[in-house]
Amino acid sequence: MEKLIYAGKAKQMWTTEDDEILKVVYMDQATALNGKKKDQISGKGILNNHISSLIFEYLTQQGIENHYIKRISDTEELVKKVTILPLEMVTRNVAAGHFTTRFGVEEGKIFTTPVEETYFKSDELDDPFMNNSQIFALKIATKSEIEKMWEISRRVNQLLTELFKKMNLRLIDFKLEFGRLKNGEIVLADEFSPDNCRLWDIDSNAHMDKDVYRRDIGDLTDVYKEVLKRLQKVLTEDM
Repeated sequence: MEKLIYAGKAKQMWTTEDDEILKVVYMDQATALNGKKKDQISGKGILNNHISSLIFEYLTQQGIENHYIKRISDTEELVKKVTILPLEMVTRNVAAGHFTTRFGVEEGKIFTTPVEETYFKSDELDDPFMNNSQIFALKIATKSEIEKMWEISRRVNQLLTELFKKMNLRLIDFKLEFGRLKNGEIVLADEFSPDNCRLWDIDSNAHMDKDVYRRDIGDLTDVYKEVLKRLQKVLTEDM
């Protein structure tokens, strides 16, 4: 019998008949500001599931180790069971969001080298910035594990920057999460969708991500539908 073991802001995790496989259920909930802003948006779960599934299938084909197994319905997918590390690995190619307000940088500034930031995953603490010595002090990850997570993040950045460019989108920044398999191996986990990255249209600079919800500047489902449409078209053409 399936059992709910985790309910987050946008997803639920359920057990399955296999102890090492979990079922992810994407919900229609949109949140921002660490849950301070929250709404139900019909169809969001379907869009996130389809986008993330396609991205993870693409990354798997490119040799990126991850927890994804397969999509089993419009809102559900199966993943390998992992122990999620309470870290958010953020890569920024262009200045946007909190980076601009923290450092007084104009939004849209292109970085010569991507900015890499690590945050402690905690809504209650507002996801504070975390350096390596703090990670070691709290015994969250080892030096080699951190190096592996950044190695994967850099490869993901390279692969998805190229993929989104084919979709006429710029990958501004993104957040990745990682987990440990039963054997201790670190793999990419969580999801990859416009919920956890910023995408701008190359021609118009229009926001094609959750910022349309955060800033009340557009219809989230229309934007996510367009991202999914472009993604499906590009991946079909590349087959």
